Amino acid sequence: MEVKDLKPELIWHYFDEITKVPRPSKKEGKIRAYLKAFAQEHGLEEKEDKTGNVLITKPATLGYEKAPVVILQSHMDMVCEKNNATQHDFENDPIETYIDGEWVRAKGTTLGADNGIGMAATLAVLASDDLQHGKIEALFTVDEETGLTGAYGMKPGFLSGDYLLNLDSEDEAEIYIGCAGGIDTTAIFTYKPTMTPSDYFFFRIEVGNLKGGHSGGDIHKGLGNANKILARFLCKSYKKYDMVLCSINGGNLRNAIPREASAIIGVQHSEKEKIRVDFNHFIATIESELGGIEPDMTLVMESEDKQGRCIDRQTTFALINSLNACPHGVIAMSRDIPGLVETSTNLASVKMAPEDKIVVTTSQRSSVESLKDEIACRVESVFSLAGAVVTHGDGYPGWKPNLDSCILKIAKEAYEELYQITPEVKAIHAGLECGLFLEKYPNLDMISFGPTLRGVHSPDERMHIPAVEKFWNHLVLILKKISEIEK
Repeated sequence: MEVKDLKPELIWHYFDEITKVPRPSKKEGKIRAYLKAFAQEHGLEEKEDKTGNVLITKPATLGYEKAPVVILQSHMDMVCEKNNATQHDFENDPIETYIDGEWVRAKGTTLGADNGIGMAATLAVLASDDLQHGKIEALFTVDEETGLTGAYGMKPGFLSGDYLLNLDSEDEAEIYIGCAGGIDTTAIFTYKPTMTPSDYFFFRIEVGNLKGGHSGGDIHKGLGNANKILARFLCKSYKKYDMVLCSINGGNLRNAIPREASAIIGVQHSEKEKIRVDFNHFIATIESELGGIEPDMTLVMESEDKQGRCIDRQTTFALINSLNACPHGVIAMSRDIPGLVETSTNLASVKMAPEDKIVVTTSQRSSVESLKDEIACRVESVFSLAGAVVTHGDGYPGWKPNLDSCILKIAKEAYEELYQITPEVKAIHAGLECGLFLEKYPNLDMISFGPTLRGVHSPDERMHIPAVEKFWNHLVLILKKISEIEK
């Protein structure tokens, strides 16, 4: 069986189509063209704003024209991560999906169910001719994953809806009514290329095959961070040996826990066997700490060709010590909502860059605005003390929970009616676009929900097939119940 053959047929049909359309963040032109062609094919009104967001409007079912207008919201872009051995061009190649028991996966890449399944559900609603609903505004935003650009750029007046259903959550049987705010902190080191000593032996060190995951939704799991593991060994080795650092790279995206990192170092020939022994001891230490949660983790040290240049010693010292000192993971748990991470930070990527620069990217989140700023300031302090030039992104606001929400009550009742259990009502530590929508449309009543996804933002991303049908049924009944409310 192929993905397109799964049930409910319509939602899986559109998900399968979406996986064939390349849609990296900031490069959503192809998926935007697909959406516009869909609207034209189905005789639906569509418009695009200056940021690139697309809005497709469907009239109410006959007899329900006076019902509240519902916004179905999802984002076009996907996180583009792949295994090192996988050959894939995210700007041109389709995602290769397959069925693994009760799960849909992709071959060596992210699946793009975040948020392809939200888009597919919306398209299925727009294409259906047997659903009961009021007027639908289907909002597809751009660049959610790397900057919430679409939500930031959307102007008041683009939408007219009363209720917004964000279809970008990852746990079936859960309804989200709040999210964390976030901000990025970037540190740039400028180094002096220096000739390597003539009598040095060189190694490539690689940390790989970690699980990775979402820097919001998975940050509490204690997963390994490849950048932190690598920096820990480099810091210890720099103190013990006359080590030079030639290159360092790790991680990719600010909102993904880094799965891989590597460095090329050099030590005196007389010390090469000693550092090999130290690395073997280090492997044993890391495996004892993380082996239970990172069973596939690999740490490799291999001989490398002689390097002509290295990073100057002052910058090497500052860089590896600041990476080692930079906080990563959960900083505090919520005092109001049991089990919710309140504040966290992710040491996301370390990249060699042109003009003799090294760029370190981090991401901070908190459901408390002042604490979001505090942890960003703490990260800034670490890198400022190391001599880096530190900047912050614009950040985005959190979404404060509203337990008296009308749409929350409807969604709970619908789920109970369908499945005879009460769904959990939660806030999420990950960032959602809802906080930005609320700034522009303060009267919007919103919830977020979706089917079960796991391994999001990593090549292990997978979607639970039975959960998709439950999600679809829930969405359809929510729309029906809203349609029975008269303004």
